[in-house]
Amino acid sequence: MKVLVVGHGGREHALAWKIRQSPLVTRLWCAPGNPGTANLADNLDIGAEDIAGLVRFAAAEKVDLTVVGPEAPLCAGIVDEFQKHKLLCFGPNKAAAEIEGNKAFARELCRRHRIPGPGFWVFEELAMARSFLDNRPDGPIVVKAAGLAAGKGVTVCKNNEEARAAVGECLEKRRFGEAGSRVVFEEFLEGAEVSLITLTDGRTIVPFDPARDHKAVGDGDKGPNTGGMGVITPVPLMPRMATQIESQIVFPTVHALNRENRRYQGFLYAGLMLTTQGPRVLEYNCRLGDPETQPLLMRLQSDLLPLLLATAEGKLEQQSAPVWDKRVAVCVVACSGGYPGDFKKGVPIFGVDKVTTGPDLQVFHAGTSQRGGDLLTAGGRVLAVTALGVDAAAARQRAYAALDAIEFSGKHYRRDIGLKA
Repeated sequence: MKVLVVGHGGREHALAWKIRQSPLVTRLWCAPGNPGTANLADNLDIGAEDIAGLVRFAAAEKVDLTVVGPEAPLCAGIVDEFQKHKLLCFGPNKAAAEIEGNKAFARELCRRHRIPGPGFWVFEELAMARSFLDNRPDGPIVVKAAGLAAGKGVTVCKNNEEARAAVGECLEKRRFGEAGSRVVFEEFLEGAEVSLITLTDGRTIVPFDPARDHKAVGDGDKGPNTGGMGVITPVPLMPRMATQIESQIVFPTVHALNRENRRYQGFLYAGLMLTTQGPRVLEYNCRLGDPETQPLLMRLQSDLLPLLLATAEGKLEQQSAPVWDKRVAVCVVACSGGYPGDFKKGVPIFGVDKVTTGPDLQVFHAGTSQRGGDLLTAGGRVLAVTALGVDAAAARQRAYAALDAIEFSGKHYRRDIGLKA
């Protein structure tokens, strides 16, 4: 099979790494890819959001399956365009991808179909949003840019004063552009966070093993939210909670989209809060999470490609259930100095070539570039070091030892990824 992976981050490096292992693959491309994917596939000079260029390439090369990693092209309708040209593309169409592209829609979907989540309020006008805050009891509240903000549009506010500042960033300063032209206030929920990624073709639903992301930039979940600083998987769940997640959230969400003529085919990510009243949906993503992808795919023992192909063809029921390595995987993300705020690009990276990688340890490139023989930083999240171990302690030790061997000016990362496990 000829396969094209769309995207340039750590998620796409992990996808290319896993797909490359399939005996079905005869040719693999990444568009645009990164220095890590260059060791596995042919990188293309086509951007992930250049949908017309990607369609032309896939048609010219007779690509059998295109796998889309990031949310932006999915929300822009890349799957719809591929389908118009009778090209097979893995991922939800534009209508289904709105579950991530429009947080207000996602909340309203949950309300219409009684899927448990926090109370919420949507505002477009700054004065109305501030008036709402002036007339509510002071206390924690979550403020979200309604559109796509690369994982940085969510602010967990301790009080109304912080919420006013967060609203101002969206509606007044336009920090997130069009993505922040509407804001969603959400009830603050307490509990343990879990990420659950489900593979579905709209009929068959295959939940993957649960994972726990660490969104805040600092140890102890301190500081602003990021795209994700690290992940541990699996996360042990009480049987009752696992049953509730499937019966009250996963299955109803897929069926709700079907009933609204938005048949979902692809990876559906649910960010959950496990409260004392049961699981609640914090957010949906229309693709694999990043950095959840890296440790999940390291634990996945099944061939990923037949699962992706069957999903895109609407034949997922013909596939066997995924088989998982029983060991624990820990992923730790090394970031540029200043992230998630302003950061410098083009900083030399040293030591990656000295890390011994294999089935139990990988260094996935998230934000890197190549200039001559030099590896450079090119994003806020630079590398995602991922390791397997017999338990959380062993996986953490292996991941952090490798991460400590890699150096670049300004490098920072959390030291407590998976520590609670």
